[in-house]
Amino acid sequence: MLTRFALACAAAILAMLTVGHAGANDRYDVQKVVYHINQNGGEDSKYYKGALRNVQNHINAVGRDKIEVKVVMHGNGVELLRAAKTDQALQSEVTSLKTQNVTFLVCNNTLQGRDINPETDLFEVFEDEIVPSGVAELSHLQQQGYTYVKP
Repeated sequence: MLTRFALACAAAILAMLTVGHAGANDRYDVQKVVYHINQNGGEDSKYYKGALRNVQNHINAVGRDKIEVKVVMHGNGVELLRAAKTDQALQSEVTSLKTQNVTFLVCNNTLQGRDINPETDLFEVFEDEIVPSGVAELSHLQQQGYTYVKP
């Protein structure tokens, strides 16, 4: 009798743990998200690193197969990729996110206005990652159903 009671208790506890700790992937539906970065990174690029950590945490919570993330940078936000040229930690975070299908989009208005050469001044920016206008791209993506996030 005690054994049956112990088994019943163990089964009940296991059921509660399973329900209470269901995988994060079970909680969230497919998501499309745009992260907006347009400010200075601050000392040791603290803001940039925090923003990229937010992106990674978001992917971890939803599941990499259930999320599409774009990071739009304009104005001072483009400095994230300039800082990544020499900051190994930023390089690593950007590269890791790119392997998880995160797209980094750079504002051409900022590049032109600040005389930034994406090939020599920024970390791994390719032609198809340059958009005409960062703010217009944010609006366009929201019209396409992307949720706006400002870390």
